[in-house]
Parts: sequence; C-alpha cells; structure tokens
Amino acid sequence: MTSWGTPPQTGGAPTRSAGPVALTPQIRPPWLAPLVDNVDQVPQAYRRKVPPELLAAVTEAGVAGAGSRDAAVLVLFSGPSSPRAGGQLPDDVDLLLTVRAGTLRHHAGQAAFPGGAADPDDASPVHTALREAQEETGIDPRRLHPLATLERMFIPPSGFHVVPVLAYSPDPGPVGVVDEAETAIVARVPLRAFINPENRLMVYRSAAGRSFAGPAFLLNQMLVWGFTGHVISAMLDVAGWTQPWNTEDVRGLDEAIALVGSSEEPL
Repeated sequence: MTSWGTPPQTGGAPTRSAGPVALTPQIRPPWLAPLVDNVDQVPQAYRRKVPPELLAAVTEAGVAGAGSRDAAVLVLFSGPSSPRAGGQLPDDVDLLLTVRAGTLRHHAGQAAFPGGAADPDDASPVHTALREAQEETGIDPRRLHPLATLERMFIPPSGFHVVPVLAYSPDPGPVGVVDEAETAIVARVPLRAFINPENRLMVYRSAAGRSFAGPAFLLNQMLVWGFTGHVISAMLDVAGWTQPWNTEDVRGLDEAIALVGSSEEPL
C-alpha cells in the first residue's frame, strides 16, 4: 500500500518528480467559505446518509484492509472569485465530474470525481488527485488551488481507501475525455443542478444480501449515486446549500439509470 506520510507543506506541479503540493484554503472565494471552513463536518454528514448496517460492514472491511490500495479524487469547484450581492451562491459555479467507461472492471459507467490509485512516486493525496485528474480530463493543474483534504474513506467493492481533495479554480481551462478506454464523459456540471430538488432522489441497490438506499442526482447525461452522490450530498448539507427535496422518491438503480436524459437541467 502506498503511504503518503505527512500533509503537504510546499508547492509543486503534479509530475512524477515533484514534491508535495501545498494546501491553500485562504484562496477559496467567499461563496465557498461555508464548505471549506467546515470541511471537517463532511465525514459526519456523509455517515448520516449511510444506513447503519452498511456503514458497519464498510467500516469493518476498511479496517481489515486486506489487499486495499490508496487513492484520491479531485473535488473541483469552479466559479467567480468575487462574492455575489447579498452573499448568495453565484449561478455559474460548477463541479468537475466524469463518467467511467462501461468496459472498466470496477464502477463501469458510473459518474465519479476524477481521480484514481496512488503511484509509488506520489508525495501526497493532493498529488495523486491532481495527477489523475490531468490524465483523465486534460486539466492543467497549475490553474487549480487545492484547499483541503477530506477524511480517508474505504470504498467497496474496489477495495480502495480514497481521500477526496477539495480544490478551487476561477477558470480551470479546457477539459475533455483523454482516454476513451477509461472515461466516457467529462463534464463541468452546474452546482445548481445538484441543488435543484427536482434532480434529487434516493437510489437503492443490493449489498451484503440486503438493499440500501442513498442520495443520488438525476441529470441529463448521468446518474450521480454511490460514493460520489453521498459526498456531494454531504457537502451541500455542510455548506448550507441543500434545499428541501423528496427523500421518499426511492428508485432501484436500474430504474434510475433508465431515467438518465429525462432531466431538464443542462450540463
């Protein structure tokens, strides 16, 4: 298992020979402050949405950790650096997401934050997230400001321990699919699409012989569910962006996937 060691202290580009990459929470724009300043509350908000039985099973498997690997994902918010009148969230804020290729071994066809497994030369989770995001989406890491890291989480069935890396960019530049064998879609999804109650639902799937429901987002190009859906839902709660939505709208995974394209919210 790759060991990243202590949190990063110095700056550097995400190349294989680079040193650790600095966290710069002070660069966050005012509208992102409620999330960045309370980022330590995201894991608790995340756990509130995971059924106790599933959380216990995942925790036990994560502690056992047999054959597990370290990984990191980039949670990139893009939008204006200046505040909007009245302190409101700007309309043009977005999140960078991908849809994994349908031929992959794990999580095929699933919406996800860009990211992946740590390489032995990676100095930190921040380095892993930036390197993997560049490889998947072509994004220029020099345009990005890593703000904070979230608590390391175990993700079955892939067996990865994942660190979400929260980052910001006023302008991330062009992004797109780099390798069609790994990625089907790269999209900067408007944050308003996740906040919109009409795009929210609960999706259930079977695990460990039982069915568990979790928060999901139905958009016109993707269904965001599972780990990614849980993290986004938790961030909305912590930042105070969540609007009341129908948590009684519970769909099976296959049914929810079949609805992709029915949302009127553009990407």
